[in-house]
Amino acid sequence: PDKLLLVEGRDDESVAFHIRRRAEVGVSFAILDKGAVNDVVAAIFSEINAPRRQAVGIVVDANDDIMARWQSISDCLRTAGVTPPGRPDVSGTIIPGGHGKPRVGVWLMPDNRSPGELEDFVLRMVPEGDPVWPLSKRYIAGIPENTREFSSGKILKAELHVWLATRENPGPMDSAVAKGDLRGDGALCRTFIDWLECLFG
Repeated sequence: PDKLLLVEGRDDESVAFHIRRRAEVGVSFAILDKGAVNDVVAAIFSEINAPRRQAVGIVVDANDDIMARWQSISDCLRTAGVTPPGRPDVSGTIIPGGHGKPRVGVWLMPDNRSPGELEDFVLRMVPEGDPVWPLSKRYIAGIPENTREFSSGKILKAELHVWLATRENPGPMDSAVAKGDLRGDGALCRTFIDWLECLFG
């Protein structure tokens, strides 16, 4: 494909697909799940330098250290002949193409400024004032720490999946996006959609 979005997992692929579909994003691009962040990083050089490539988007989790993740991506971009800015743009980074290189975009989940992952982005799609959300948080808080199978860094993720289990048809994040249980009209999701449209437009 001439326009390609690289993501690090199936959840990222399907959530991005359904956000694009519900928002009726008016640009066409393929989404490629590389399976893991290291595989996304390893693919940057070849995907940017693929023949007839017009635009490449990169979506990865910031995890615990957003600047370490940015540095890793930046090093690979420079190796591929693309010069990134010193810091990620909070609205999603877009590097203009030229000299035989495609336009390149980078989005660090959740919001290009905070540590975290896809679930932290999706949490902001829970409708404001949803009555079940505080109950989901209370349920997780009520589990004794010595019986939890998840680490303290995964509490928000656990709360989200409890909330997802209360939907009319409980399912994964992408199903909730597709059905509209998770809203795509919040500020962060709208910024992500704008980034996609600008990158691939």
